[in-house]
Amino acid sequence: MAQITASLVKELRDKSGAGMMDCKKALIENDGDIEASIDWLRQKGISKAEKKSGRVAAEGLVAVASNGLCAIAVEVNSETDFVARNEQFQALVKTVAEVALAKGGDYDATKSATYTGSSNSVEAQIIETIGNLGENMNFRRSRGLSVSSGVVSTYIHNAVAPGLGKLAVLVALESNAPVATLDGLGKQLAMHIAATNPQSMTIADMDPAAVEREKAILIEQARDSGKPEEIIEKMIIGRMNKFYQEVVFVEQTFVIDGETKISKVVENAAKEAGTDIKLTGYVRLELGAGIEKTVDNFAAEVAAAVNS
Repeated sequence: MAQITASLVKELRDKSGAGMMDCKKALIENDGDIEASIDWLRQKGISKAEKKSGRVAAEGLVAVASNGLCAIAVEVNSETDFVARNEQFQALVKTVAEVALAKGGDYDATKSATYTGSSNSVEAQIIETIGNLGENMNFRRSRGLSVSSGVVSTYIHNAVAPGLGKLAVLVALESNAPVATLDGLGKQLAMHIAATNPQSMTIADMDPAAVEREKAILIEQARDSGKPEEIIEKMIIGRMNKFYQEVVFVEQTFVIDGETKISKVVENAAKEAGTDIKLTGYVRLELGAGIEKTVDNFAAEVAAAVNS
């Protein structure tokens, strides 16, 4: 058996772009033969995937999966929208969502779980797909909600295929009301969330730092107007209430009718159903949110390629 030296591993890594441990394993499997090891890595979808992993993946898709009492939303990124329209990539994202549902939305458990129809883990299947489609990909997030009774409604804004799109929303409603009634309400609330992007569900859920920052800004604005401190205090109460009405879900005005507060919408639905309905949570997952996207200079890239 050939001796697998550090220099041999480095040579394979330089030629294949794969990780050190993958290169070592490939060389062991192929008795130190570089070319055979490259073929082995390519067959496993590992070759070149490591080189692609440094590129920004801010496109892709979000997906939802649900069994009624539990629903999850996942985000899988690609580098371009072109690949996001690829059927193989769409099948990948949909399957990741189904695996995540089986794992209750747990991100780490989903990554290490077996990918449906394959002996690969979800993480390994993504690496294999990177090799097949030639773009960096990343299973970025998984978020889930569940209820003991009632429904977790799902909504995809501008769906590109069933359960797949660029923006996913989940709404959890605890109740003994008929599922169809709850799901109808849940989908309307989800559409509202998609449109307004609230910062929190209730005032109590607000980030204290965000509240204090907003309050400080409002106080300075009021002082600049020359008002006395006792008047400023009353002004701040009113302006903070207006702020909450803009960013807190249950305090917002329902976009569908333009006049009813969300908390009242749920209350009215409970009265009509003749039983309690409790809004217990929501998830809003927007593709690429928070990813710093790079702007490529295509002309410069072509010029560099020509001159190299």
